[in-house]
Amino acid sequence: MNETAPDFGPFGRPLFDSPEARALSRVGVVDVGSNSVRLVVFDGAARSPAYFYNEKIMCALGAHISETGRLNPEGRVRALSAMRRFRALADGMGISPLTAVATAAVREAEDGEEFRAEVEAETGIKLWVIDGTEEARLSAQGVLLGWPGSYGLVCDIGGSSMELAELDEGRVGRRMTSRLGPLRLADIKGGKAGRKRHIKDEIGALHASMGSSDKRLFLVGGSWRAFARIDMERRGYPLTVLHEYRMTATAIRDTAKMIEGSDLNELRGRCGISEARMSLIPLAAPVLKQLVRTFKPRDITISSYGIREGMLYEEMPSQLRVRDPLIEACRFAESKDARVPGFGRTLYAFIKPLFNSASPAKKRLIRAACLLHDVSWRAHPDYRHEVCFDLATRANLGGLKHSERIWLGLALFHRYKSNRIGTRFEHLYDLIPEEAQTEAEIVGKAMRFGAMLWQQTDAQIGQLRFYPKKKKLDLILSNEAAPLFGEVAESRFSSLASILGAETDVRYRKKI
Repeated sequence: MNETAPDFGPFGRPLFDSPEARALSRVGVVDVGSNSVRLVVFDGAARSPAYFYNEKIMCALGAHISETGRLNPEGRVRALSAMRRFRALADGMGISPLTAVATAAVREAEDGEEFRAEVEAETGIKLWVIDGTEEARLSAQGVLLGWPGSYGLVCDIGGSSMELAELDEGRVGRRMTSRLGPLRLADIKGGKAGRKRHIKDEIGALHASMGSSDKRLFLVGGSWRAFARIDMERRGYPLTVLHEYRMTATAIRDTAKMIEGSDLNELRGRCGISEARMSLIPLAAPVLKQLVRTFKPRDITISSYGIREGMLYEEMPSQLRVRDPLIEACRFAESKDARVPGFGRTLYAFIKPLFNSASPAKKRLIRAACLLHDVSWRAHPDYRHEVCFDLATRANLGGLKHSERIWLGLALFHRYKSNRIGTRFEHLYDLIPEEAQTEAEIVGKAMRFGAMLWQQTDAQIGQLRFYPKKKKLDLILSNEAAPLFGEVAESRFSSLASILGAETDVRYRKKI
C-alpha cells in the first residue's frame, strides 16, 4: 500500500509531515512561575513532541509575596537574567519569538506589571500574564496532549497557587484557582495547625464549587512530581518514569507520613530532588492528602505534561489534537531513524493475523512496536535489544501506562533477542503478568521473522494464517518472497511457531 492510499487504518494518515505540523516542528515556550522560570523547546512530531531543549531556573519569585505584596527582589533579578539567556538561546536556535506566560506571582504582585514591562524592554519577549482560570485551562490542555479524550480532574500546583480543571471527553470544563501554593503556605500564621486549618478550608471551598470527582485525578506540577518520586522510593518501585505513575489514596497518606518523619536532606539525596524543590514538599504534601480525602478520586496519576505542553496544544490545528500521541510519535521515529520508513505498516499487516482476537488497545501497542522495530538499527548488534527496551520504557512517549511501556519494551527486546532471562531488566518484568510477557515475546518473534522477508514498504511479502484452536500456523509466500525464506528465516519462523505451540505449513503462490 503506498502513502497516497486512502485507507490508513484506525489511526489515520500521519500528520507530522503535513504543513500544519511542520509549522510546529520547533516551538519555544517560557513559563514564568512563582517558583521557577523555565524554557522548553519542543521539536519533532507536533502531536507528540520531543523535548529539544529544557532549562529551569529556581527563582522563587513568589517567596513572601503574602507579606510584602511584591516579587522576591533576588528572584526578580534571577528571573530577568534567565529571560535574557532564554532570548539569546532562542535567537541561536532560530525559534524567536518565544511564547511566554507568567502566572500567580507576577499577576498578584504590586510590581508585577513593572517586571513584565522590564522583561519586554530588555529582551523583546512579550510576557502574557494570565489569570488563574486560564492557567488551569492551559494545564488541562497539557494533560490532553498526552491523553486525548481524557476525563477527570486536573490539579496543577505551582509556587503560589493551585488550580483545578475538569476534563470531560477531551474538553476542558469548569476551572478554579486557589492560594494553596507552598510558597504562600509558608507565610500562613499558626504553624502546622494553622496551615492544616487553612488547607482544609480552601479545599472545602473548592469542593463546594467543583463537586466530588469519582474519576481520575491528574497531578501536574513540580511538587507533585517530587512527591511521586518519594512514593516510588518508599515502595521500591523499579520504573522511575514519572509520567503516568499511579498512586492510591493509601499510598499518598503513607508517603506524606514518611516525609513528615524523614530527614529531608537524606531523603532528597536518595530521590534525586533539588534542595529548593525539597524545601516545598512538606508544605505541599498536606495539600495533596486533604485534596484526595475531600474529592475521593477513583485513581490518581502523575502528568509530566502541564502548562507548557498546554501552550503547545493551543497552537495545534484541531485535526492534530485528536490524534493518538503514541502512534504519531512512533511514526515520526520511523520516518527519521528506520532503514526503510513505512515498512512498519507492512510488517503490522503481515503479523496482524496472529492477533485477530486482541483488544483495540493491544493492537495499538502491536502497531507501535512494528513502527519502532527498526529505529535502533545503528546500535551495536550485541546491545540492540537493550537499546530497544530502554527506548520503550524511558523515552518520551505519550499515551502509555507503565505496564504498556514494559510490554512494548519486551516486544522490541524480542525483536532482536530470544531469551530475556539474566538481563539487567529482570526487575521490571514483574510489572506485567507472565501471560503478558509471553504475548510480548510472540509479537517480538513475529516481527523478527517478518523483517527477514523485507523487500520494500508496499511489497506483497506473504501472508500468515493462524488457527489457535487447531494450533496451526500457515505461511503463504509470494513467488517474489520465496527466495527470502532461507535458513535463518526458516529458523525464526520455527521459533515463532514454537512459542505459539503450533504446527506449521509453508506454501507458495503467485498472488496474495
